[in-house]
Amino acid sequence: MDPSPHPLSQFVLKMHSRCDLACDHCYVFEHADQSWRGRPQVISGEILDLTARRISEHARAHRLDTVHVVLHGGEPLLAGRARLRRAAENLQTALSGVSALDLRIHTNGVTLDEKFCDLFAEFDIKVGISLDGDRAANDLHRRYRNGRSSHDQVLRAIALLNRPRYRHLFAGLLCTIDLRNDPIAVYDALAELAPPRIDFLLPHATWEEPPARPADSMSYGDWLLTVHDRWTAAGRPMGVRVLDSVLRTLRGANSLTESLGLAPVELAVIETDGSLEQADSLKTAYDGAPGTGMNVTADSLDAMAAHPGIVARQLGLDGLCDTCRACEVVQSCGGGLYAHRYRSGSGAGGFMNPSVYCADLKQLITGIRDREAQRMSVPRLPLEDAHLGELAAGFGGADAVEALARHELTVNRELLAAVWHDSPHDATGTAAWETLAVLDAEAPESVDAVLAHPYLRPWAQRALAGDAEAGPIAMRGVAELAAAVLLRSGRAGTVTVPTGSGVLRLPTLGALVVGEAGEARVTAGGDEGFRVRVSGREHLVGRKAGSDQAWLTRHRFELSGWAVTLEDTDPWRDAHGYPVRARLSAAAAEEWRSDLAAAWEWIRRELPAYAPGLAAGLSVVTPLREAATGADISSAARDAFGAVAIARPGEPQTLACLLVHEFQHVKLGAVLDLTDLYDPGCERLFYAPWRPDPRPLEGLLQGTYAHIAVVDYWRARRRTAAGGAEAHAAEVQFARWREQTVEAVRTLAGSGALTELGERFVTAMGETVSARLTDPVSAGALAEARRTAADHKGLATQ
Repeated sequence: MDPSPHPLSQFVLKMHSRCDLACDHCYVFEHADQSWRGRPQVISGEILDLTARRISEHARAHRLDTVHVVLHGGEPLLAGRARLRRAAENLQTALSGVSALDLRIHTNGVTLDEKFCDLFAEFDIKVGISLDGDRAANDLHRRYRNGRSSHDQVLRAIALLNRPRYRHLFAGLLCTIDLRNDPIAVYDALAELAPPRIDFLLPHATWEEPPARPADSMSYGDWLLTVHDRWTAAGRPMGVRVLDSVLRTLRGANSLTESLGLAPVELAVIETDGSLEQADSLKTAYDGAPGTGMNVTADSLDAMAAHPGIVARQLGLDGLCDTCRACEVVQSCGGGLYAHRYRSGSGAGGFMNPSVYCADLKQLITGIRDREAQRMSVPRLPLEDAHLGELAAGFGGADAVEALARHELTVNRELLAAVWHDSPHDATGTAAWETLAVLDAEAPESVDAVLAHPYLRPWAQRALAGDAEAGPIAMRGVAELAAAVLLRSGRAGTVTVPTGSGVLRLPTLGALVVGEAGEARVTAGGDEGFRVRVSGREHLVGRKAGSDQAWLTRHRFELSGWAVTLEDTDPWRDAHGYPVRARLSAAAAEEWRSDLAAAWEWIRRELPAYAPGLAAGLSVVTPLREAATGADISSAARDAFGAVAIARPGEPQTLACLLVHEFQHVKLGAVLDLTDLYDPGCERLFYAPWRPDPRPLEGLLQGTYAHIAVVDYWRARRRTAAGGAEAHAAEVQFARWREQTVEAVRTLAGSGALTELGERFVTAMGETVSARLTDPVSAGALAEARRTAADHKGLATQ
């Protein structure tokens, strides 16, 4: 193990050492350590200045991407707006150009008002509120000194944070568990307030002062498992830190809380007098337990990081007692919160003990583990029958396609996890992965938006291929994804990304040409946009296009009912088997926009059964290089759900055909990711009316499914043609493809290699295309169509 101290990146800054409530479970005022009595009530300006300087020095020395600071107390709002402003200004100034600042405040909320919220909005200070549940639960402990309830004032504060103007500041709710409270009633009361996160806290206790366990009450493990079941049944609508941490550690990821997992602690507390202390939770152990004897006036944060009490919490398994090291759930539990291990006396004295909540934590972790195993093992239909029926018929509405998209996102998440697990980690990649993990809990919608990018899978497959480039590709891709998520989330922070070819790729956003290979520090935050520093040069990418000429934003078009992006920046878009176009000029992109708008309107008007699914699932069109012969070129990559590639054709109607045709492949590929429609062991080749070469069974299935849309396209073209040669040509194409697609369906049905579900699927395909046989077609057109089909078959089977 590396013996050097782990740098500190999380700081609790005590703004005020007193409180306007008298909560009887407060670890600051009611537990063993009473050092608050001898400290200044309010932190001084001098201490604020020194603290900001110390944090900046430490961040610069250790090249920290992000520094996390929580303004705390006592009750920090008692420090007043002027002092809170000075703290924010000092920290922002000191860390500018050094590290991103994640600034938060934790408050009881009773005096929170619009003026405070305006201040917090100015400095992007996220706000956490303490609330123990409904009125009855909250009033067990969280009251004023005269016994009056604080519940109404806290609800008023939360309502303020839930206003659209301030909602982005709302960090979540903190709730201390009391076994006398009904866990479902507590969870429901908190969930009703729509917090982005709930943090359930075990009441601080030690072996000397064990936690309350009222007679006939459930255990703390049972209490939290009851919350878990309620939360899961509701669809897990918000983050729950302790439950998310168990789920994450069971998957091998880091915890989101210091009370679980084996990750090193990176936390220091700065008291109102400048004292540097360990975590506040240690105040429950004995008087003076958090103390280090250090102060910002004389000591650096490097010295604080080397303090034995800090180092002891950075040793992972080596810092635990024998009982914990031998436990089956130690990777998730991590021994529990350090303070909860305390026992006085010799022998087993100190913190080398299991947590006083050991049995509860084991019950919680094994309970969640077993529930997750059961949940994953319950057989489910891959799609609702109604959705599968829509797709089998060749169509699929928005709900059906969105169900496919959700599954494809799951596949992408699994691939990303596999890349991380199977690839060698470097420091840059590890930091990026940790950023992704935090954002997955705090901004899951931003993570999903980036991980749904169609070209994530081609990157992941290459990273997993095991060639010499796999490691660099893997870590660079993880960092690119993390940076893109951070920027989409709107949160402050910095991610370091290796640029490789001298281009910084930000999936779903664009790319920045940095001119040389190196490490790019991508810093988010601020109204002006984001900054990228590479080799001493800084790029400012503003919210308005063209703010930096090196920035290549993606061309995103908001059409009527369909949002689509022209992808000409992502290097992994080269997955379609044809050469892709280089970066489009503004004029070329505008031509594409015009043609896409016209094609989309044509689809909505003439092929309405295909439009809702296409709008729900096709988000990217990748321009291909045009053929020298002028032939139409299009492609759908089997592993790029949500994208098609097309060489811009001569007219919008042809573009409409290529869009619906290729999106058929996209939909069927996603269905095949969900379930087997045929025996993958079938090695026979089959005649395909649209190919010169015989095709394997999946190739025939894909082509047949796509040609359902081709038949409907020519059916619509015949209907809308002006007459003459155009109408005749459309009629011939319609006559040919309806008959040959029916023939292909019969070949599939007679292959003997379809699964039971595959037989149902192909039957529905056949019903759709066979219904087109009732449309009248002229004898001349039918004869010409059959001659063309016969000629093709003769050449293909020679």
